[in-house]
Amino acid sequence: MRNLCAMIAGVVTAAVVTTLPTAAPARAETFADRALSLHNQHRADYGAAALQWDTALAADAQKWAERCEFVHSPADGKYGENLYAGGGADVTVDQAIQVWMDEAQQYDYADPVFSTATGHFTQVVWKATTKVGVAIADCPAGAIFDMPSKYVVARYAPPGNMAGGFEQNVGRHV
Repeated sequence: MRNLCAMIAGVVTAAVVTTLPTAAPARAETFADRALSLHNQHRADYGAAALQWDTALAADAQKWAERCEFVHSPADGKYGENLYAGGGADVTVDQAIQVWMDEAQQYDYADPVFSTATGHFTQVVWKATTKVGVAIADCPAGAIFDMPSKYVVARYAPPGNMAGGFEQNVGRHV
């Protein structure tokens, strides 16, 4: 009788164990997730709506980044573009976006026009921009710096930094 009870308990226990829901494995944050999240956090701080990830912009940004030439691409008004390069293996999209956002301190709301000192910041928070794609590439020593480096390219559509649009597109920090 004890063996029968043990067998029944084992069967019941097994049935209970197999019917319990299993938790789905957590999804690791991707580069795209992180780049989009950081952009949207900063945009919210300046009263701009969240951006959507654009795979075509990201793919084109990746091709440009892999060229390892630290110059702007010929956008022809199709998109805006921010660039960042750092030496070493520990360069992240977080660093790139923070450097672009650090330019906010220099933006002159009394004279809302384009400035090379603040153009990265204004592109990130440009209210009329709705899409972004960001890429990162490993570049060999001698391409951008004397040491191996990482090159971050962000593309935005529609482009920001349009003459006459700064006052309505660059909000103040909230």
